[in-house]
Amino acid sequence: MFVLDSRLQQDTLPIGDFPLCRLLLSNDSHYPWFILVPRRADITEVFQLSAADQLQLWQETSVLAKVLKELFDADKINIAALGNVVSQLHMHVIVRNRDDAAWPAPVWGKHAAVAYTDEQFSAICWQLRPVLTNDFRFEEEQS
Repeated sequence: MFVLDSRLQQDTLPIGDFPLCRLLLSNDSHYPWFILVPRRADITEVFQLSAADQLQLWQETSVLAKVLKELFDADKINIAALGNVVSQLHMHVIVRNRDDAAWPAPVWGKHAAVAYTDEQFSAICWQLRPVLTNDFRFEEEQS
């Protein structure tokens, strides 16, 4: 059974689900920083996913990256699956702009996180609503 890692629960805001991945927003308003987590139990590496799930993960990552690049007028989209701190497989999809707080350095540990307000989080969800694929379900639609 899939259980979201407690650190991801603590540091993110839930947006919804693609067919494979839960979509989260890192609760750091310095950057539009999204995290995809495959809803599979006990997976720490991409190669542990089935071939079909590997393809689905990459498709969901690519769809999200394309949407974010256009929506946030990104100079660069950073995509990474590190897992040194949180071993549960998760894919970071981070919008980068030349004027962001850490450019051109990596975002990790550069600045103390500044949490999103409820209004900021709602605004991001509303921006995503018309541009995510039809197979995406927002958190409030799943209740």
